[in-house]
Amino acid sequence: MQLVPLTPDYPLVAFDCGDEDLNKFLLDDAKPSQELRIANTFILEADDGRIAAYFCLLSDKVSKDEVIGSRWKKVRSKFPKGKQFRSYPSVKIGRLAVSLEFRGQNVGSDMMDMLIRKLQGERNALAFRFITVDAYLSAVPFYEKNGLLHLTKKDEDKHTRLMYLDMMEIAE
Repeated sequence: MQLVPLTPDYPLVAFDCGDEDLNKFLLDDAKPSQELRIANTFILEADDGRIAAYFCLLSDKVSKDEVIGSRWKKVRSKFPKGKQFRSYPSVKIGRLAVSLEFRGQNVGSDMMDMLIRKLQGERNALAFRFITVDAYLSAVPFYEKNGLLHLTKKDEDKHTRLMYLDMMEIAE
């Protein structure tokens, strides 16, 4: 499998991950989002060219306004005095989906590893400290398994949970 950036001429074909919103994003919204410089999408292609999975990335921030109590203190304590701000730059996983055909083959976790390696390689072009995601409740265990933590308890009764990964805690 190989990870390739979505380009304007990339031939998007039928994709089914079992979630209509995620399918629709790839087929209808990914290219326009790139044209508008809102989000960049990356395709994980199987050896035969089928789309096994995809993710999109966009700019974000981890903000004091989103986090409550001890979690914010823990985030902020990682920065020296004088560098403690009300928010810190991050990259958000806007969408991440694995085709039903490739489920149960560790494709999602492999793609997370590729995503992290890709972002580590971008450190000279783009400064950010965290990866964030608004995880669907059904995807929370996947993100937990891949090292992301809950950023707040305020969203426990919502349909998504805000999660994060500190890039400084990943071994290079």
